[in-house]
Amino acid sequence: MGDARITWHPSAQPHAVLALGHGSATGIDSPDLQALAATLPAHGITVALVEQPWLVSGSYTTATSSDLDTAWRELWPHLEETGLLVIVGGRSAGSQVAVRTARELDAQAIVALAYPLYSPGSREELLNTDLPTLIVQGGDDPFGRPADFPRLPPKMEMVEILDANHTFTSRRGNRKTLKTITAAVIYWLERQQL
Repeated sequence: MGDARITWHPSAQPHAVLALGHGSATGIDSPDLQALAATLPAHGITVALVEQPWLVSGSYTTATSSDLDTAWRELWPHLEETGLLVIVGGRSAGSQVAVRTARELDAQAIVALAYPLYSPGSREELLNTDLPTLIVQGGDDPFGRPADFPRLPPKMEMVEILDANHTFTSRRGNRKTLKTITAAVIYWLERQQL
C-alpha cells in the first residue's frame, strides 16, 4: 500500500498535537483542514496533516478501511515521538479512521469533521469510542445531518455548521464557515484542557 505522509504545522509552544486525515474525495488541501492547520498552532496545538498512501503514491485506488487503519497505525510512532498529547481526527473518511483507531492507540480525544454517519458501522463505531469527541457537521450534509445522529454520550458534542454540506460549502460564505469551524474546535479543545 505504501507510506502515509505527515505535513507538520508546528506550534511555537505546543501542548498537544492534532493529527487530521483527509477524506476519500479530498486531500490535505481541503479548506477545513487548511484552516485548522493555519489557526491552531497559535493556540498551542501542533497540527499534523496526514495523507493516506494511495494519495501519496498517486494511484488513486479505493483503499479499504483496513488499509486506511493500518497506515494510520504505522504513522502513530511519529506522532508519539513529539512527546505531546495526541488528539486524532479528520474529515469524512479521515474521521472514520480516527474513530476506529483512537482507543487502541491511546489518543486523548477525537475531532470528527463531516462524519459520514451512513457508512457501514459508522454509528456504532462513533458511539463506542468512550473518548471526548467533537463532531462538526454541516446542517445540510447528505451523509448525516445533525438531526440524523443518535443521542450522543456525555463525552461527545456536536457543532452544526448551518446551511453547510459535506464539504462545508455554505450559502453563508466559505470564509465565515471556516471561521466558525476553527472557533468551535479551539473552544472545545480549550474546555478539554488538552
